[in-house]
Amino acid sequence: MVNLILTEKTVMKRVNYLNNRDLLKQIHLSKNTYCSYVNEEDAYYDVIVEDVKKINKNTISQAKKLRAKRMTQEAWETAKAAAGRKNKLKMSDFEVNTRKIAKTDLVFRVKTFDHIPKDDQRKKNPKTVADRHTKLNFPPFQHYRIDNKGKTRCVGKSHWVGGMNNGAFTLTHGKATTELAKMYIKLCERYGTRSNWRGYTYNDEMRSQALMQLSQIGLQFDESKSENPFAYYTAAITNSFTRILIVEKKNQNIRDDILEQNDLMPSMTRQMSEQIAKQKERIKKETAPVKVATKTSMALFNKHYKKTGKMDYSLLKYIEKSADKIRALQPIQEFKGPRRPSKKKN
Repeated sequence: MVNLILTEKTVMKRVNYLNNRDLLKQIHLSKNTYCSYVNEEDAYYDVIVEDVKKINKNTISQAKKLRAKRMTQEAWETAKAAAGRKNKLKMSDFEVNTRKIAKTDLVFRVKTFDHIPKDDQRKKNPKTVADRHTKLNFPPFQHYRIDNKGKTRCVGKSHWVGGMNNGAFTLTHGKATTELAKMYIKLCERYGTRSNWRGYTYNDEMRSQALMQLSQIGLQFDESKSENPFAYYTAAITNSFTRILIVEKKNQNIRDDILEQNDLMPSMTRQMSEQIAKQKERIKKETAPVKVATKTSMALFNKHYKKTGKMDYSLLKYIEKSADKIRALQPIQEFKGPRRPSKKKN
């Protein structure tokens, strides 16, 4: 039996149901369905820049390092998969030198709205560049390469169909990948099983609202600002769950008010909240500070009373003391047991 248990433990492996790397990959593939490229290799960018003018020596050097890192990772994983489970391959053995990467092989993603049509009627008071253009499902971009003459040329556009010069803008030809949709569902299901959410009867409604929210904003994740889409999606799911909770609580309060107006018993939540409120109020009264006359003012009060025989309460001065301190000064009465009933005489 012991040997069997040991073998089972060695075979069992921890399953990581989602990670940032897989999420980033599926987000990239989903965005590519909305894009048009000259070649398939142009879809994989090396670095993200804000403007074409920022493609300089520093960004080229940074792009080479990131490309070498990606190529090293891919070569190591390919060799690892071919070798099987029992392998001792090191990533350092597959390291790619940045000097072997030519600058003509690099792809730069440039964040721009140049190819997006303008829409002045979308917002009355536009504040950003995005407010002056058509509403998009994710920030637009263009991919650039450096040719042999050292000049940049466009090799890809988002929200685009056709060639770079003779194509057209569109929003309806792409979609999220099946794997990304499954990740959305998995995220909502796992988040709904948390201890602070799984007890609600409208948990299914929370999950559906979160899933709809992810389908709307899922591709709006900006890779240039963060590499943690898991946190981005979790925050969106939390907001969706909280929104449904607030709406349901509001409806429950309205329902309980109607029941109380008709002399009917409200929900258990309302009953418990009222009991807790009463208990808190009672504790507050018991522990509230008590006004106590000072010793000096009491001495003056007694002196004046002995002389005149009149009680002048204006002489008293009060200070606030906690009820616990006053309760501690009072003598504790010992419990002498129940009193025996007296025998009646005949």
